[in-house]
Amino acid sequence: MYGPRERRGPPAPVNVGDIQDVKIESKGKSGDGIARIQGFVVFVPGTNSGDEVKVRITAVRQRFATAEVVTE
Repeated sequence: MYGPRERRGPPAPVNVGDIQDVKIESKGKSGDGIARIQGFVVFVPGTNSGDEVKVRITAVRQRFATAEVVTE
């Protein structure tokens, strides 16, 4: 049986340190860009709807991840 803080459902499709190409679909309440990787929400600060960027995953939570734009 699951405890109150245990993760349920499939594992996140990303891990900390992963680099992905994403398209920002919308903006969140705090102004961060929102992308999706296999349906999993990724918040990317400093981006706008329609941006296509390369990001590095910085944190993974139960329902979302955060990422930073990678500059090359």
